[in-house]
Order: sequence, then C-alpha cells, then structure tokens
Amino acid sequence: MRTNKRIIRVLIAISLLFLALVTYLLWFNMFRAKDVYTNSYNKRQWESEQQVQRGEIYSQDGVLLAETEIDGDARIRKYPKGRLYSHIIGYCSQVYGKTQLEMSHDDDLIGKGTISLTLNEIKHGNNLNLTINDELQEYAYEQLDGRDGAIVAMEPTTGQILAMVSLPDFNPETIEKDWPSMMEDENSPFLARATQGLYPPGSTYKIVTAAGVYDNGMTTETFDDEGLFKKDDVTVYNYNKESFGKLDIKTAFEVSSNYVFCTLGYEMGADAVKAEAEKFGVNKSFEFDIPVSQSQIQYKKMTDLDGALVSIGQGGLVMTPLHVAMMASAVANNGKMMKPYLVETVTTENGTVIGQTKPSVLYDSIGTACADYIEDMMIGVVEDGTGTGAQISGITVAGKTGTAENETDKDHAWFVGYAPVENPTICVAVVLENAATSGGKSAVPIAKNIIRKFLK
Repeated sequence: MRTNKRIIRVLIAISLLFLALVTYLLWFNMFRAKDVYTNSYNKRQWESEQQVQRGEIYSQDGVLLAETEIDGDARIRKYPKGRLYSHIIGYCSQVYGKTQLEMSHDDDLIGKGTISLTLNEIKHGNNLNLTINDELQEYAYEQLDGRDGAIVAMEPTTGQILAMVSLPDFNPETIEKDWPSMMEDENSPFLARATQGLYPPGSTYKIVTAAGVYDNGMTTETFDDEGLFKKDDVTVYNYNKESFGKLDIKTAFEVSSNYVFCTLGYEMGADAVKAEAEKFGVNKSFEFDIPVSQSQIQYKKMTDLDGALVSIGQGGLVMTPLHVAMMASAVANNGKMMKPYLVETVTTENGTVIGQTKPSVLYDSIGTACADYIEDMMIGVVEDGTGTGAQISGITVAGKTGTAENETDKDHAWFVGYAPVENPTICVAVVLENAATSGGKSAVPIAKNIIRKFLK
C-alpha cells in the first residue's frame, strides 16, 4: 500500500514537472520567442537574413543613405553618407548587432515574412523613406563645425524631423574596427545627443514657465530686478550678474531675467510648476523611431524653491534637444505638440507604399490664446532681446536663448526658434556643450543660418 502511494506521488510530481515545462514552452513561444529571434545578437537570425537583401534607406529628397551590397555569400551594409546619419540610421554589424533605425525598423528592412530557410533565392527587404532633408542635414552638420552638441530641425505642424545632428559621431561602415577605441572615448561617440542627451535647458525653458504664468493668471505682475533671486541659502544671479530694474513679464522674458522667472516659479509653487511641465511632456515617455531619453524633473519631492530653479531651466530639470524643439513647436502650432517621426513611408522594392506615418497630436499642451501670448514674447526676444542675432530680413522669427549651468564650469549654449511666425514650417533647437558663451552668441547664429537655408 505504501509502495503504491509512493508511486502515485512520484507520478504526480513528474506530471506537474511536465505540465510546468509545457506551460513554459507555450508561454515562451507566445511572448518571448520573437524577442529572442529578433535580438540583434542572435546568430540564427543573421543566418536567416543571408537569404534577404536588406532594404535601402532614403532621405526625403531621394538620396540613398544605406544599402546592402552582395559579394558572394557576404552581405555588406554600406552607408554612402558615412558619419552624417550615424545617430539616425545607426549600424548593422554581425559582431555588435544593430542600433537606431537599423534595429527599430529591422522587420521592415528584412521584409518580415519573406525569410525561409528552405529557399535559396535572395529576397529584397522593404525600403525606408525618411523625413530628413539631406541638403539641410549636411548644412546642419557643417554648422556644428566639429563641436560637441546637437541640432534638431522639425516641422511644427506635422512633427516631421527635417534634420537631426549629434556630435561626436562615428563611421557605421568601420564599426567593428573602431569599436575598441570608441568604447574608450570619454566623449561618448555612441550617444545620440539629439535624442538621448539630457541637458539642463536653461532659459529656453522660460517658454514653459511663461505658459504657467498665463495659466495661473499672473501676466500683469511687475518687478524690480536687482540682479539676483535669493531664498534661504540659494542665490541665483542673472547672466553676467546684470540687473534690469523695473520689468514687466514680457520685457523680463526678452532680456531673460532669472530674478523674475525664479520669483514667478516660486510664487506658482512646486505643484503648479510640475503640472505645467507635464503639459509639455516632461516626466512622460513617448514613442519615436529611435530610442529617446525621457525629459524629467529629477527631484523625488520638489519644494517651492526647487520649482523656482526649474522655472529657469536649472535645478533638477533635464531635457533632450528633441524635446526642446517639440516644446517650441507646440507654441508655433497653437499649443498642440505633435508626435515627432523620422520614417515617412515604408515601400516595397518596386515602390508600393505598405506603411505611412500620419501626423498626430501628442499633447494638447496649451490653448491658442496662451500660445499667442508666448509667441509675442518670443518675437520680442529676436527683435529686441537676447536673440537679435536670429533676425532674418523679410522673415519674422520667434525664439528663446538659453545659457545653462552644468557640472562643469563651462555653460551649455542654447537657442530654439521657429519661422516664419505667420505660418511656421521649421523649428530649430541648438545646444552646444560646454560652449562657455551665451546662447545668444554661439547657438543663435547656427539656428539662424539653418532657418534661412531652409526658407530661402
């Protein structure tokens, strides 16, 4: 009798183990198999892809940016523009995997569903057609002139990315040879600064604070600016410790008074400052064609004094250059922040469109009246304030400069602006890392040149 009970227990245990194994295999096939197969380091996937000629990638103006050459059994990925698109397209390596568009749109590029291990014929993957204007991309790259930083140009009304440059960069064709030296490079050439670099936005963020001023009914306040904001043990000076005397909010925005905007943020309070930030997508993630870092306020519990620092784009606030461009674009687009995108269409080898991105609203950040209020001040920055260097004959430009303190003793230089104000078709954000000058001196001329190049 005891023997029978033992046998039954053993059989039950074996049955339970078998059931657990079957359950795991079912779960794995349903939820994990695709992830494992599509992992860019999976050698079996690379073997499967030998039967596919990976699709091409083109700019909006039809310039070839990536293609695959077949040399016997070898598939060689070529990038005719070299470094220019390294942080957009990424690389495709059997040793180090795939990144950026090569990874995120891998299914499209290999023509998902066309791979068969039993066939010897080579099939052609699908092509990506980007929103990037190649001529503008090259021009933006030239404007950085080797300096570390990023430029993002986008269409405010659609979210299309027109140009996106990050430096330092890398050559995707020589990734395997260059890998050891790049991994040791303290400048992080693999970091796509436009989308993954997190910087204090400095005074460009006064755009969001101005929205809070409007939303909280504070637009009529006036101030006597003596050059510094001081609360408890925190002292914040205006740039170059300049004092401006009697100011209304519009003039304070134009001259970029830290005293006024710290005071406004402090008066609004931490909760209101955070709420306004989140209207513009801070502390929120969004989908994009390539990996993007989340802009965020890094305080666990923000005080009113913390809110004062955030209100001038300092303290615990960090943003990506892409998000700064989106922030200004929302003002240009009557308060609606559009979802950004890089891939306009996916087409088959013969040109049939099988996928198309349609513009969509990401956030209704502010109302039209609030957007008009901020835009008027941004025009004032370019016409009479810290951004006069962005003036373009015959074109009305709206913008905001920024000079952001960081962990080094060299400030980041910022500018974000759009044009023409009457019907905005381009918004440009520029950040120069550790420029040690103001945004008005170093970032403004770059943005001006890019806007003028695009419009003329």
